[in-house]
Amino acid sequence: MTKPRRWRAAAAIPVAIVAALTAWGSSAAAATPNCAGPASDTWINITIDGVRNGNGLMAVTLYADEPRKFLAKKGSLYVGRVDATAPETRMCLFVPKPGIYAIAVYHDEDASGRINRSGMLGLPEEGFGFSNNPPTVASIPSFRSVRLHIAKTGLSTRISLRYP
Repeated sequence: MTKPRRWRAAAAIPVAIVAALTAWGSSAAAATPNCAGPASDTWINITIDGVRNGNGLMAVTLYADEPRKFLAKKGSLYVGRVDATAPETRMCLFVPKPGIYAIAVYHDEDASGRINRSGMLGLPEEGFGFSNNPPTVASIPSFRSVRLHIAKTGLSTRISLRYP
């Protein structure tokens, strides 16, 4: 027995709505200016404040929920880069899927692709910051203090830069 025509049409409406919203979300991500990282259906809007000048790039590093890989060489998922603007840089960062991540940012003022460091201790010479803005006076922050739950696309966070 087949369903009456009106029931088949009504059942197709939710599918059409989901398809339209999915297409809109994907195109919104693609159309959002200043996005970085491998394109996906999930992204977070980031405002980086305290940017002292518009020189160079803002490098935004994404880490998976793996404490041992945080700030480790080759431990990140990827680094996204956008042009720096002062006094704040607004951008979006694509993430693979909703989940727990950590974000580290530095102001690559000379666009060298690396954070400049000085002295034997290797202290940063360029501005830097982390998700959740933990204190970084005497050491690097703990992974627990920078974990960020990105539950869905389009959420926003603010990261404040610190310069030496």
